[in-house]
Amino acid sequence: MLVWRLCRAVHAELAFSGEGARRYGGRWNSRGLPMVYCSSSLALAAIELFVHLEPAQAPDDLVAIAAELPEGEPARTLAPGELPDGWWADFEATRTLGDAWLRAGSSLALKVPSVPIRNEWNVLLNPLQPRMGELRVDSPQAFVFDERMFAPQARRIHGAKKKAEE
Repeated sequence: MLVWRLCRAVHAELAFSGEGARRYGGRWNSRGLPMVYCSSSLALAAIELFVHLEPAQAPDDLVAIAAELPEGEPARTLAPGELPDGWWADFEATRTLGDAWLRAGSSLALKVPSVPIRNEWNVLLNPLQPRMGELRVDSPQAFVFDERMFAPQARRIHGAKKKAEE
C-alpha cells in the first residue's frame, strides 16, 4: 500500500518519525504518543493540509513524500460503523480509538476516514511498531499548490483592506 505525506522541506527527514504528533497530539492521538499521519493519495494529502492553511498564504517550501508499506502488512480499517456519531467533531473519541490502537501495536497501519472528504481514507502509522523499519520511503519531491487555490481569498482580503482604507 502506498501512502503520502506533505510537509515543509525542513521537516522531511523526520516526516515518518511521528515526532510532531507526539509533541502536539492530533485528531487520532494524544500528546505524548507518536503517530504518523498519511493519506491514501497525494490529492487527499493536499486537501488535508489545505484545510489547515491560512487563506491568503500559499506555503512555498512543501515536499510530497510517498512511502510503501511492507509486503504483506495489512492495514486495519476503522469502518464508519465502529466510530461514534459525530466522530469528526469529537477529538476525545477519536484520540481514544487511536491511542488504543497505538498501544496495542497490532498493526503498522490503521485506515481511518478523512474529515474533509469522508469517503476517502487517511492512513495512520505506528512508528513504534516493529515493521516500521521496513517502510520504503521515497525521496521528497517539491510540491506547490496551484495559486488559484489562494487567489480568490487573497482578492477578498485585499478588497476588504482597500475598503477599510477608504
